[in-house]
Amino acid sequence: MTRDELHDLDDLDDLDDVNELGELYGRLRAYEGRTAASGGAGRDPVNEPMIRHWCEAMGDTNPAYPGIAPPTMLQAWTMGGLAGHPGGSARSEAYDELLALLDDAGCTSVVATDCEQEYVRPLRPGDRVTFDAVIESVSPRKTTKLGTGYFVTTRMNVRSGDGELAGTHRFRILKYAPARPKAKPEREREPKRAPAPERGADRTRRPRPVINRDNAGFWEGVARHRLLIQRCLDCAAPRFPWLPGCGACGSQRWEAVEASGAGTVFSYVVMHHPPFPAFDPPYAVGLIELAEGVRMVSGITGVPYDKVRIGMPVELEFLRVDEELELPVFRGAEA
Repeated sequence: MTRDELHDLDDLDDLDDVNELGELYGRLRAYEGRTAASGGAGRDPVNEPMIRHWCEAMGDTNPAYPGIAPPTMLQAWTMGGLAGHPGGSARSEAYDELLALLDDAGCTSVVATDCEQEYVRPLRPGDRVTFDAVIESVSPRKTTKLGTGYFVTTRMNVRSGDGELAGTHRFRILKYAPARPKAKPEREREPKRAPAPERGADRTRRPRPVINRDNAGFWEGVARHRLLIQRCLDCAAPRFPWLPGCGACGSQRWEAVEASGAGTVFSYVVMHHPPFPAFDPPYAVGLIELAEGVRMVSGITGVPYDKVRIGMPVELEFLRVDEELELPVFRGAEA
């Protein structure tokens, strides 16, 4: 091992541990060049609706679209969505073995760090995308602020239906063991407090919602402790978030109706990093499915972040976060 690599081992006291890490890295590197995914196929052909939605979300007004797909959509055509790929995952046993080996070594946490794409030819509506991937590299052991672990890079080749290479997508993750907080020396535990900066209180306030003519009615309802959704007056389809037109029939006729406040956790994430001054991580953010059939993103209260589960019943409540702002959140109940 190099001197720099040995320097990263400052938390290891036994030479046997160093030798064990060297042996582990040798086993990890043996996976380089092996298949990470094979026989993958996009769930849908390249299509104009997805291209339009992408361009609207990204604010891309290039007149070439949707005649061709934006190159940065390369990975989108390979993704299986919540239901996954038909017939199961294209991921290989070798890649699963590599991740299991890292898990066994204590590197049970994962974070995506970056990706690199190279574009060879444009994809056009109607193209059927196929893909395969290889484990390109596994880094030496690295110590980061999150913890100590290994960077794993995969390279995906994306092809059109005729087998011609359309582009490559390199994706890098860090599999790591979370860092243990270091106890501060006694003399450092009570640091001197600097005078509060001018308007410092504003810097720790929750972000303000963007209120416009399309959603003003929703926030007026929140101010009255009412959770309002929209219902189309032509097809009766409920919708949220508030929009000027119905996504089901296109009608612009609608009415506001009050939701019951009952719902379930459809999905959720636990936020650890990066930290924001107005929030105290870790905390859970949920995608809540309301009894009326619409979904909304909200904070989850009433249960510890690690007790939140998909399908958990929740009830609406209103949380005052400062003197100016009150937000709808959902209180869960442990089973």
